[in-house]
Amino acid sequence: MEDTLNDLGDYIAGRAGRSVISWDVTLGELSIVTTRDSLSSLMKLIRDDSNCLLKVLVDVTATDYPEREERFEIVYNLLSLSHNHRVRVKVATDEKTPVPSIVPLFSAAGWFEREVWDMFGVFFTDHPDLRRMLTDYGFEGHPLRKDFPLTGYVEVRYDEEQKRVVYEPVKLTQDFRSFDFMSPWEGAEYILPGDEKSKKDPAEKAS
Repeated sequence: MEDTLNDLGDYIAGRAGRSVISWDVTLGELSIVTTRDSLSSLMKLIRDDSNCLLKVLVDVTATDYPEREERFEIVYNLLSLSHNHRVRVKVATDEKTPVPSIVPLFSAAGWFEREVWDMFGVFFTDHPDLRRMLTDYGFEGHPLRKDFPLTGYVEVRYDEEQKRVVYEPVKLTQDFRSFDFMSPWEGAEYILPGDEKSKKDPAEKAS
């Protein structure tokens, strides 16, 4: 299988030319890195070429590397039912630069790209209906970014007086609590309810 994927990687790189920045085979899957400008042409090539036939778009997701200049890596997972192999296509972008939508090539990308936009804030040009999908319309930020606060920015509740849903800044008021992290196998140094019975003298127990 690895030899087959290496041959496929060589073939795609040869056909696509400068559209392929790099490629490698890892864990039984071929990964191809391309550019934003070449994404659509590469996806069309690997979809229609008889040696590829990657006609099933399994998923579109993203990863966030805040330390990189282009912090987001958009990942397209494709499957060929005809040849029984999987290919992963990656393209990098930053917070402001959009990525071409592949909805004209794979209709399933519509939902996937909306999710990436909602969770990571990556904009897709020429998407027919790019809007939030998992969060609310008034939601601030993009939850899967590494710099998004774990508590979020606002909390949502229904206000009985106003008879509507309201957004308020997050409040994490909590009483101080002291936790005992002692291992139960080592035994606690204090007496738990009921343990006082085990401390009785053996003679006392016999009586």
